[in-house]
Amino acid sequence: MALNRDHEIHGRRWGRNLGLGLVLGAFVALIFGLTVVKISHLEEGKLPASEASR
Repeated sequence: MALNRDHEIHGRRWGRNLGLGLVLGAFVALIFGLTVVKISHLEEGKLPASEASR
């Protein structure tokens, strides 16, 4: 019996783990993209109207 043989549970969970990893990666990319867009639209030294009224 080989010592490095994977248990069958690893094979069943691999697809689920891959899918979850892709979803989490897409979420991080979405948040990063929104942050970059928000920062790039701000003019230097000027706040958006909603924050300037505070």
